[in-house]
Amino acid sequence: MDLTDIISISGKSGLHTIVGQSKNNVIVESLIDGKRFPTFSTNRISALKDISIYTIEGETLLSDVYRKIHEKEKGGKCIKHSEDASKLRAYLEEIVPDFDKEQVYNSDIKKLFQWYNILHDTKKLKLKKSDKKEVKKEVKKDVKEDNTKDEAKEK
Repeated sequence: MDLTDIISISGKSGLHTIVGQSKNNVIVESLIDGKRFPTFSTNRISALKDISIYTIEGETLLSDVYRKIHEKEKGGKCIKHSEDASKLRAYLEEIVPDFDKEQVYNSDIKKLFQWYNILHDTKKLKLKKSDKKEVKKEVKKDVKEDNTKDEAKEK
């Protein structure tokens, strides 16, 4: 997934994209309503491409998680962030089975799914060319495995 220029601003709901820069601030535009406003160095800004989820063995980039959700949902929307916390955790466990249950909080999981749906609605979910190749390889691999299983059953 290509998440460059998409940011989250602490204290502001939703996601934003960087439009321009001036001497003392950055001009951003909301993905939800298209309103533009300045953010200053006092605001806490997080780029989505730099965010990752804690796993037992390390970390997984948010772009990799979104790619897995995109594959699972076949390009559609995922579970709503307003669902029960146990359902959200179960869904995340399907996507990232080894996520660290102690370090990943319910609020983080809600943001993850809310952001995915915002990106989906605004058509900002873009697979990189390397991601498209990986998806094609996985599909071909699955087809080969299924054919091998069918041949084994016939014997």
